[in-house]
Amino acid sequence: MIIQFCGLSGSGKTTLAQRVKELLTEQNIAVEIIDGDEYRKVLCADLSFNKQDRNTNIRRLAFVASRLSAYNIVAIICAINPYEEIRQEVSALYPNVKTVFIDCHLEELIIRDTKGLYSKALLPDGHPEKLLNLTGVNDPFDIPLDADLIIKSDEETIEESASKLMDFILINNYPWILELKE
Repeated sequence: MIIQFCGLSGSGKTTLAQRVKELLTEQNIAVEIIDGDEYRKVLCADLSFNKQDRNTNIRRLAFVASRLSAYNIVAIICAINPYEEIRQEVSALYPNVKTVFIDCHLEELIIRDTKGLYSKALLPDGHPEKLLNLTGVNDPFDIPLDADLIIKSDEETIEESASKLMDFILINNYPWILELKE
């Protein structure tokens, strides 16, 4: 199974992936997080943040996920993944791909600003430190047309979101485990 997250910076993708990995591991289910920030440092270091390179980034992450999934490892692609066309491409290319939208209002993301990106993107035009390609502010983000699951990280606790995602993974990949939980 491949879970492809999509959501703006600071929406909680990494936090959620890490918590779900803990829960899956407790169930003896193999899982790997393919974190976009980590992979950008090595496997995708040659890529910029323009649309073409963002799509190439997702293609590379999806390929890695497909290799893991082939060995029954739940692969969670933890990346902004901003474009609907590449999400659809990944879903068509590999088996058992599920799109999970980590939704969080922009106002909350600006408050959280975990990496200081929103404050830089909202600087006045011409400011030397202005960030010009922040997804959702001054670069596009396509809201998924048909996400398999929507997590509202500004309305749910991490435990509520993790439980929702965990059940989703079990139902779609390991339905017999749910029977054991009852």
